[in-house]
Amino acid sequence: MICQETITLRTKGRGTFEFSAEVERIISNSGIKKGLCNVFIQHTSASLILCENADPAVRKDLEAFMSHMVPDGDPLFRHTTEGPDDMPAHVRSVLTGSSLLVPVSNCCCALGTWQGIYLWEHRHAPHERHIVVTIYGD
Repeated sequence: MICQETITLRTKGRGTFEFSAEVERIISNSGIKKGLCNVFIQHTSASLILCENADPAVRKDLEAFMSHMVPDGDPLFRHTTEGPDDMPAHVRSVLTGSSLLVPVSNCCCALGTWQGIYLWEHRHAPHERHIVVTIYGD
């Protein structure tokens, strides 16, 4: 059996936004008890991460690390069509990824105790992001 649904998330600009509950809802409504859940973002300047959900300092530290490694306005980059955060957002998204594969067990995500599914917005301006959730299984 296959089930697919698209989630639309509105971000407030750069940062992480947990949407584990939305993925869990789709899995629960699918009727699939055991299988795999693919989560895919349809954008090149935001990404998906599986990250600790207990301490927000973890995500702040990740943002600090990424800002250090891929700074906005770096003269190295030629692609600045939409501003100084344009190319850094693309680099950040390539480094972190556009999809996640999560096991489904007992009609829910088989995440660890402290794991959450996050959209990581790499642009400073708010955006509307589309995420395709596809569940395969029995």
